[in-house]
Amino acid sequence: MSTADATPASERNSADEIDDQEFSPGDEKKINLPETLRDLAIVSLVAVPIQMIATDLSVVDVLLGIAVLYGICVVGILLTKYVPFYLPSVAWISLVAIALTLPMLPWSQAVLPLVVGIDFLALAVPPLAYAGFAITAREMNLMKTSGWKIFVIAILVFIGTYVGSALIAELILGLTGS
Repeated sequence: MSTADATPASERNSADEIDDQEFSPGDEKKINLPETLRDLAIVSLVAVPIQMIATDLSVVDVLLGIAVLYGICVVGILLTKYVPFYLPSVAWISLVAIALTLPMLPWSQAVLPLVVGIDFLALAVPPLAYAGFAITAREMNLMKTSGWKIFVIAILVFIGTYVGSALIAELILGLTGS
């Protein structure tokens, strides 16, 4: 029994109902293509000025690179929806991108120059910003009940991650002689 089941219907909010839904792999086949492709286009357009700031590419080069990446995503989403066996869309998109950019394949020489200058870390900015805004009431309540302890734990996790990454980098640099 979930908390939504124990809460009277008059006190439930839509976030509780969404959180209690279960999703199955077949749900991805129910993708609303027009909405998904529109949202992907919006994220792609937001990525253009970010790429202009992050790279030295011209507007035309950025637009071509983002258009190729958009096309790869579209093909991956279509495969997710219409192929008779289940693979997540991120897997299909990755497979399409790999198939288009393998150096031994003839079309890679046409695709690689278009995307080689795109800063993929900068592409992560819009989704991460959205994820930062998508904090639910449930998460805020958890933070309130945790109090100051959650900030101490977060700081320790950040420090541990940074120090761990630095140690791994030093180890690799030491082993490679760089």
